[in-house]
Amino acid sequence: MNDKKIIITGAAGFIGSCLVAYLNDAAYQNLVIADDFSRTDKKPNWAQKHFSDRIDRNDLPAWIENHAGNIEFIFHLGARTDTTETDEALFNRMNLDYTKSIWKLCVAHHIPLVYASSAATYGDGAFGYSDDEAVIPKLKPLNAYGRSKQAFDLWALAQHEKPPFWAGLKFFNVFGPNEYHKGRMASVIFHAFKQIQQQGYVNLFKSHRPDYADGEQSRDFVYVMDVVKVCFWLFQHQQTVLPGIYNLGSGMARSFNDLARSVFSALGQKPDIRFIDTPEDIRASYQYYSCASMEKLKHAGYSDSFSSLEEAAKEYVQHFLQKGIRY
Repeated sequence: MNDKKIIITGAAGFIGSCLVAYLNDAAYQNLVIADDFSRTDKKPNWAQKHFSDRIDRNDLPAWIENHAGNIEFIFHLGARTDTTETDEALFNRMNLDYTKSIWKLCVAHHIPLVYASSAATYGDGAFGYSDDEAVIPKLKPLNAYGRSKQAFDLWALAQHEKPPFWAGLKFFNVFGPNEYHKGRMASVIFHAFKQIQQQGYVNLFKSHRPDYADGEQSRDFVYVMDVVKVCFWLFQHQQTVLPGIYNLGSGMARSFNDLARSVFSALGQKPDIRFIDTPEDIRASYQYYSCASMEKLKHAGYSDSFSSLEEAAKEYVQHFLQKGIRY
């Protein structure tokens, strides 16, 4: 029996806690969960999960050093993710330097690694949304969060010494259960559901560009259940997948109007969509379009389909949000 451990950082957060649940469902319980566990609003994300060790994120590098021979894989999903935060030093410490320390430990002890990058690295999309690594140095993220993720991707690509397997995943607009704690940074589906509950209609941002009608700004919305399925697939196929940076979206761009209508439909209600100005603090860095090119992951052998926006919204709303439960 394999008694080696799988580490998941960010395990109290949104995607990390969903991955822990997915691994539990796949009969993996010898898990090490790492995060800042001091936030009580995040405790329901991890308290009922099955794991062998719970480690504060600040203690994790030393823990890895001391237990390296017993570690099978690391999913490094923990990060500072607030796109409105402007403190570059904070992002450099949390997202860049910390991830470098995890990478170096994986190299030293031959531990495979999957880490979270972000579609925020693509900026305004001037260079497209291809995960071709030759294009990555050209990208110009629009905020400090995106710059920290871009900086690590470039650093990883420049390293001569790499983990035995590694993949950086550029997450697009992920939504789904376990994001109750995220506040302003929660998905638009989460906010739309709350607005419909409270006021019966949804506010979307107006377009401040003449080439986009209000609500027709489009994003690649991807269901967290699909995201964790890809993470697990990479773990299972690390011997045959080429290491590198991969997009992780649905491969479809859908408008915010489509998204709002999908929430109303899940609730069995007639759409009532209204528009407000995009807040000044994010207007200059606001993306009007994103769509992941998913050919690289498909070429690597991933063949499962991704949930449609309507299917995923229905499941998220009816099975989780309406019941107030977590995955």
